[in-house]
Amino acid sequence: MTDHNRPFSDAERAGLYRAIYERRDVRSQFLPDPIPRPVLARLLRAAHHAPSVGFMQPWDFILIDSLEIRQQVLASFDEENAKAAENYSGTRQQNYRNLKLQGIIESPLNLCISCDRSRGGSHVLGRNSIVEMDLFSTCLAVQNLWLAARAEGIGVGWVSILDQDTLAGILQLPDQVYPLAYLCLGYVSEFLDEPELQAKGWRSRLPLEELVHLNSWGAELEDKAWLAQLKN
Repeated sequence: MTDHNRPFSDAERAGLYRAIYERRDVRSQFLPDPIPRPVLARLLRAAHHAPSVGFMQPWDFILIDSLEIRQQVLASFDEENAKAAENYSGTRQQNYRNLKLQGIIESPLNLCISCDRSRGGSHVLGRNSIVEMDLFSTCLAVQNLWLAARAEGIGVGWVSILDQDTLAGILQLPDQVYPLAYLCLGYVSEFLDEPELQAKGWRSRLPLEELVHLNSWGAELEDKAWLAQLKN
Protein backbone atom coordinates (compact mmCIF):
# COMPACT_ATOMS: atom_id res chain seq x y z
CA MET A 1 0.00 0.00 0.00
CA THR A 2 1.38 3.38 -1.02
CA ASP A 3 1.82 5.96 1.74
CA HIS A 4 -0.07 8.92 0.29
CA ASN A 5 1.56 11.24 2.81
CA ARG A 6 5.09 10.36 1.68
CA PRO A 7 6.82 13.28 -0.04
CA PHE A 8 7.67 12.84 -3.70
CA SER A 9 11.29 11.93 -4.28
CA ASP A 10 13.43 14.15 -6.47
CA ALA A 11 13.23 11.56 -9.25
CA GLU A 12 9.44 11.29 -9.00
CA ARG A 13 9.05 15.05 -9.06
CA ALA A 14 11.40 15.35 -12.03
CA GLY A 15 9.42 12.68 -13.89
CA LEU A 16 6.18 14.58 -13.44
CA TYR A 17 7.64 17.85 -14.70
CA ARG A 18 9.31 16.06 -17.60
CA ALA A 19 5.97 14.66 -18.72
CA ILE A 20 4.43 18.13 -18.53
CA TYR A 21 7.18 19.88 -20.47
CA GLU A 22 7.66 17.12 -23.08
CA ARG A 23 3.98 16.44 -23.78
CA ARG A 24 3.19 17.11 -27.43
CA ASP A 25 0.10 17.24 -29.64
CA VAL A 26 1.11 14.47 -32.06
CA ARG A 27 -0.12 14.34 -35.64
CA SER A 28 2.65 13.10 -37.92
CA GLN A 29 4.89 10.70 -36.02
CA PHE A 30 2.59 7.74 -35.28
CA LEU A 31 3.88 4.17 -35.60
CA PRO A 32 1.53 1.28 -36.46
CA ASP A 33 2.46 -0.71 -33.34
CA PRO A 34 -0.61 -1.51 -31.22
CA ILE A 35 -0.82 -0.26 -27.64
CA PRO A 36 -0.62 -3.27 -25.30
CA ARG A 37 -3.80 -3.77 -23.27
CA PRO A 38 -2.04 -3.40 -19.87
CA VAL A 39 -0.61 -0.03 -20.98
CA LEU A 40 -3.97 1.14 -22.30
CA ALA A 41 -5.58 0.09 -19.02
CA ARG A 42 -3.08 2.24 -17.12
CA LEU A 43 -3.87 5.25 -19.29
CA LEU A 44 -7.62 4.85 -18.78
CA ARG A 45 -7.19 4.40 -15.03
CA ALA A 46 -5.13 7.60 -14.93
CA ALA A 47 -7.89 9.45 -16.78
CA HIS A 48 -10.54 7.99 -14.50
CA HIS A 49 -8.66 9.31 -11.45
CA ALA A 50 -8.99 12.92 -12.59
CA PRO A 51 -10.72 15.28 -10.17
CA SER A 52 -14.36 16.08 -10.90
CA VAL A 53 -16.78 18.54 -9.37
CA GLY A 54 -19.15 16.81 -6.98
CA PHE A 55 -17.24 13.59 -7.77
CA MET A 56 -19.66 13.25 -10.67
CA GLN A 57 -17.10 11.55 -12.97
CA PRO A 58 -18.97 12.57 -16.14
CA TRP A 59 -16.59 10.88 -18.57
CA ASP A 60 -16.87 7.77 -20.72
CA PHE A 61 -14.16 6.33 -22.97
CA ILE A 62 -15.03 5.13 -26.48
CA LEU A 63 -12.19 3.13 -28.01
CA ILE A 64 -12.21 3.24 -31.81
CA ASP A 65 -10.17 0.77 -33.85
CA SER A 66 -12.68 0.37 -36.68
CA LEU A 67 -11.26 1.70 -39.95
CA GLU A 68 -14.77 2.32 -41.26
CA ILE A 69 -15.68 4.55 -38.32
CA ARG A 70 -12.38 6.41 -38.50
CA GLN A 71 -12.91 7.06 -42.18
CA GLN A 72 -16.26 8.64 -41.35
CA VAL A 73 -14.58 10.82 -38.73
CA LEU A 74 -11.87 11.77 -41.23
CA ALA A 75 -14.54 12.83 -43.74
CA SER A 76 -16.00 15.15 -41.10
CA PHE A 77 -12.54 16.53 -40.39
CA ASP A 78 -11.87 17.19 -44.08
CA GLU A 79 -15.15 19.08 -44.42
CA GLU A 80 -14.60 21.19 -41.31
CA ASN A 81 -10.94 21.78 -42.12
CA ALA A 82 -11.87 23.20 -45.52
CA LYS A 83 -14.19 25.65 -43.77
CA ALA A 84 -11.50 26.58 -41.24
CA ALA A 85 -9.01 27.36 -44.01
CA GLU A 86 -11.34 30.08 -45.27
CA ASN A 87 -10.70 32.01 -42.04
CA TYR A 88 -7.29 32.94 -43.45
CA SER A 89 -6.04 34.45 -46.66
CA GLY A 90 -2.87 34.67 -48.68
CA THR A 91 0.28 33.17 -47.20
CA ARG A 92 -1.42 32.50 -43.87
CA GLN A 93 -4.04 30.35 -45.58
CA GLN A 94 -1.39 28.42 -47.49
CA ASN A 95 0.54 27.85 -44.28
CA TYR A 96 -2.64 26.58 -42.66
CA ARG A 97 -3.34 24.16 -45.50
CA ASN A 98 0.20 22.80 -45.20
CA LEU A 99 -0.23 21.93 -41.52
CA LYS A 100 -0.83 18.30 -40.57
CA LEU A 101 -3.69 18.56 -38.06
CA GLN A 102 -4.82 14.98 -37.50
CA GLY A 103 -3.62 11.38 -37.38
CA ILE A 104 -7.00 9.68 -37.49
CA ILE A 105 -6.01 6.85 -39.83
CA GLU A 106 -2.26 6.74 -39.12
CA SER A 107 -2.63 6.18 -35.38
CA PRO A 108 -3.40 2.61 -34.28
CA LEU A 109 -6.18 3.71 -31.94
CA ASN A 110 -8.64 6.58 -31.66
CA LEU A 111 -10.35 7.47 -28.40
CA CYS A 112 -13.32 9.72 -27.75
CA ILE A 113 -13.64 10.98 -24.20
CA SER A 114 -17.24 12.06 -23.78
CA CYS A 115 -19.10 14.00 -21.10
CA ASP A 116 -22.45 12.76 -19.82
CA ARG A 117 -24.09 16.04 -18.86
CA SER A 118 -26.83 14.28 -16.89
CA ARG A 119 -24.55 12.21 -14.66
CA GLY A 120 -25.07 12.84 -10.99
CA GLY A 121 -28.62 14.08 -11.48
CA SER A 122 -30.02 17.57 -11.78
CA HIS A 123 -28.29 18.92 -8.65
CA VAL A 124 -24.58 18.11 -8.55
CA LEU A 125 -22.58 19.42 -5.62
CA GLY A 126 -20.45 22.37 -6.75
CA ARG A 127 -22.18 22.79 -10.11
CA ASN A 128 -25.03 25.07 -9.13
CA SER A 129 -23.36 28.31 -10.20
CA ILE A 130 -21.17 27.08 -13.06
CA VAL A 131 -23.04 24.43 -15.02
CA GLU A 132 -20.05 23.85 -17.33
CA MET A 133 -18.08 22.23 -14.51
CA ASP A 134 -18.89 18.81 -15.96
CA LEU A 135 -17.11 19.80 -19.18
CA PHE A 136 -14.17 21.26 -17.26
CA SER A 137 -13.92 18.08 -15.18
CA THR A 138 -13.79 15.96 -18.32
CA CYS A 139 -10.96 18.12 -19.65
CA LEU A 140 -8.99 17.14 -16.54
CA ALA A 141 -9.47 13.48 -17.48
CA VAL A 142 -8.04 14.29 -20.91
CA GLN A 143 -5.01 15.94 -19.34
CA ASN A 144 -4.43 13.03 -16.95
CA LEU A 145 -4.48 10.59 -19.86
CA TRP A 146 -2.19 12.82 -21.93
CA LEU A 147 0.49 13.08 -19.24
CA ALA A 148 0.30 9.37 -18.43
CA ALA A 149 0.62 8.61 -22.14
CA ARG A 150 3.77 10.73 -22.40
CA ALA A 151 5.27 8.84 -19.45
CA GLU A 152 4.49 5.59 -21.29
CA GLY A 153 6.11 6.85 -24.52
CA ILE A 154 2.75 7.13 -26.27
CA GLY A 155 1.77 10.13 -28.37
CA VAL A 156 -1.64 11.77 -28.22
CA GLY A 157 -3.22 14.16 -30.71
CA TRP A 158 -6.46 16.04 -30.07
CA VAL A 159 -8.55 16.43 -33.23
CA SER A 160 -10.68 19.50 -32.58
CA ILE A 161 -11.64 20.32 -36.16
CA LEU A 162 -14.80 18.21 -36.15
CA ASP A 163 -18.52 18.91 -36.19
CA GLN A 164 -19.64 17.66 -32.78
CA ASP A 165 -23.17 16.78 -33.91
CA THR A 166 -21.77 14.75 -36.80
CA LEU A 167 -19.30 13.03 -34.48
CA ALA A 168 -22.03 12.22 -31.98
CA GLY A 169 -24.03 10.64 -34.79
CA ILE A 170 -21.10 8.56 -36.00
CA LEU A 171 -20.46 7.25 -32.48
CA GLN A 172 -24.20 6.84 -31.74
CA LEU A 173 -24.02 8.90 -28.55
CA PRO A 174 -27.13 9.47 -26.43
CA ASP A 175 -28.55 12.99 -26.52
CA GLN A 176 -27.13 13.95 -23.12
CA VAL A 177 -23.59 12.80 -23.97
CA TYR A 178 -21.22 15.37 -25.50
CA PRO A 179 -18.14 14.19 -27.46
CA LEU A 180 -15.65 16.41 -25.69
CA ALA A 181 -12.29 15.15 -26.99
CA TYR A 182 -11.47 13.04 -30.04
CA LEU A 183 -7.94 11.74 -29.58
CA CYS A 184 -5.43 9.82 -31.69
CA LEU A 185 -3.16 7.49 -29.68
CA GLY A 186 -0.06 5.49 -30.53
CA TYR A 187 3.64 5.01 -30.15
CA VAL A 188 5.65 7.53 -32.14
CA SER A 189 8.93 7.72 -34.02
CA GLU A 190 9.90 10.80 -31.98
CA PHE A 191 8.59 13.49 -29.67
CA LEU A 192 9.44 16.88 -31.14
CA ASP A 193 11.71 19.24 -29.22
CA GLU A 194 9.03 21.92 -29.26
CA PRO A 195 5.31 22.11 -30.11
CA GLU A 196 4.79 21.56 -33.82
CA LEU A 197 2.88 24.81 -34.36
CA GLN A 198 5.74 26.71 -32.74
CA ALA A 199 8.36 24.84 -34.79
CA LYS A 200 6.51 25.71 -37.99
CA GLY A 201 6.14 29.37 -37.08
CA TRP A 202 2.38 29.42 -36.52
CA ARG A 203 2.57 30.71 -32.94
CA SER A 204 5.14 30.97 -30.17
CA ARG A 205 4.75 30.35 -26.45
CA LEU A 206 3.72 33.52 -24.66
CA PRO A 207 6.10 34.87 -21.97
CA LEU A 208 4.80 33.65 -18.60
CA GLU A 209 5.94 36.79 -16.81
CA GLU A 210 3.48 38.82 -18.92
CA LEU A 211 0.56 36.60 -17.88
CA VAL A 212 0.92 36.77 -14.09
CA HIS A 213 -0.99 39.53 -12.25
CA LEU A 214 -1.07 40.50 -8.57
CA ASN A 215 -4.50 40.87 -6.91
CA SER A 216 -6.11 42.48 -9.96
CA TRP A 217 -5.82 42.44 -13.73
CA GLY A 218 -2.80 44.26 -15.08
CA ALA A 219 -1.11 44.80 -11.71
CA GLU A 220 2.56 43.86 -11.98
CA LEU A 221 4.42 41.68 -9.50
CA GLU A 222 6.53 43.76 -7.15
CA ASP A 223 9.07 41.03 -6.42
CA LYS A 224 11.43 41.47 -9.35
CA ALA A 225 13.64 38.56 -8.30
CA TRP A 226 10.69 36.17 -8.36
CA LEU A 227 9.48 37.68 -11.61
CA ALA A 228 12.85 36.85 -13.13
CA GLN A 229 12.40 33.21 -12.10
CA LEU A 230 9.25 33.04 -14.19
CA LYS A 231 11.38 33.73 -17.26
CA ASN A 232 13.44 30.55 -16.82
